Order: sequence, then structure tokens, then C-alpha cells
Amino acid sequence: MKNIYSLIYNLFFLMKRIAKLIKQIAKPFSKFYKLYIVKDEFTIQVKKWRADGGDHNLRLDYPELTSSSIVFDLGGYLGEFTAAIIERYNCKVYIFEPHPEYFSKCAERFSAYENVMVLNYGLADKNCELLLSNRSDGSSFINPNHSQKDGIKCDIRDFSSVLNGLDITSIDLMKINIEGGEFPLMEHIISSGKQAIIKQYQIQFHNFIENAVDRRIQISRALSETHVRTWCYTFVWENWRKT
Repeated sequence: MKNIYSLIYNLFFLMKRIAKLIKQIAKPFSKFYKLYIVKDEFTIQVKKWRADGGDHNLRLDYPELTSSSIVFDLGGYLGEFTAAIIERYNCKVYIFEPHPEYFSKCAERFSAYENVMVLNYGLADKNCELLLSNRSDGSSFINPNHSQKDGIKCDIRDFSSVLNGLDITSIDLMKINIEGGEFPLMEHIISSGKQAIIKQYQIQFHNFIENAVDRRIQISRALSETHVRTWCYTFVWENWRKT
């Protein structure tokens, strides 16, 4: 009987090793397949973004910003974007991070900075409480691929009301990475006639949302009435500057 148990255990361990090996081997082939066989547009855009060093160049290249500029960081996560922007331009930054853990990390990280305000809520088209999937920097309120079983209840506030409460009438740069929440937020900003108060938008649209392509096109058409798209890596990052 002992030999049988030992054999079963060894077979189970071997199968796990084989599965892990297959996964490691399949990953580069999967990337090759998406890039060169089906020519998946998102995979191509990600490759271009990395080749151009987008995270270290384009996302931080805002020479118009000064110490008197106001920046909104929507989806602050660990505060990397805010830290880089402050280092370059020393502007006033408002971080909106609804996840309690990442809010605490940002609050601690910037506790000595008078020009950084960390707020424990997200921005949207209405005031509400939503369950946030607990997926590190991919945490989302509306990602259909995430289970909300272990979600965290978070505070969400209406964009217009928050502006009034903070007494802000102009934003120099608004970075938006809120895992699908960008669609209702941007649609609300546009429909409420407030799109022009933001001088530059840095947006990451997400393609896992229903009708994401059509909704992005509609948002882009509306934005083009007041802004010009200065660079774009579709569904990776794009930037809009007020004309």
C-alpha cells in the first residue's frame, strides 16, 4: 500500500512539473502566434509601446507642467506615476485610489509631501459603493473576467461633485488607469460639458469591456472637438492635449 501511495504522489508531482514546463514552453509560442500569425492588434501595440520606451518617455513628457500645475492621478496604485511626475515638475497632485491597501501605501509614501493629496475613493459618473476585485494593479469594479466573491467594498464619487468639493476649475493633466472605469467616467465628463477643463488626458482604455471599441471611438470623436490626440498606442496608452 505504501508503494502505491508513493507512486501516486510521484506521478502527481511529475504531472505538475510537466504542466509547468508546457506552460513555460507555450508562452513564447503564444506571443509569436499573436504577433506574426493572427497579428493581434493589441499585442502589436504593446510591443511598439515597449520598444518606444513609453512608460519612461511618453508618459512623463509634459514640459508644460510647472510647480503650480494640477495633476489628477486616477488609479494611483503604489504612486509610481505621481512620484515620477513630482520629481520632474514638482506640481500639485491628487491621487485617487479606492483600494484601502494601496491608498495606505500611497498615503505613507507621500506623507511628507505638501503638494500631494491622497484620497481614498475613485472617480466615476455617480456616487456609490462598488465591489473592487482584489487583483493588484489590475483591480477592477467592472472587469467581467474577475470574480467579485472576494471583492472589497470601495467608495466611488461623482466627478463633478468632487471638483466642486476640492474647488478645482482646471486640471493640467489627468492620468486615467482605472481598469474599465474610464468608459463611464469619460462619457460622464463629456456629457456634462466638462471635458475642456482638463488640458491633457493620459488614458488607458481597456478592451475587456463590452463594446469597448465602439465606446472608445465615440469618446475619441467627442474629445477631438476640444483636444488633439498627440500619441496613441491603441488600448495601451494614449494622450490628448487641449487645442
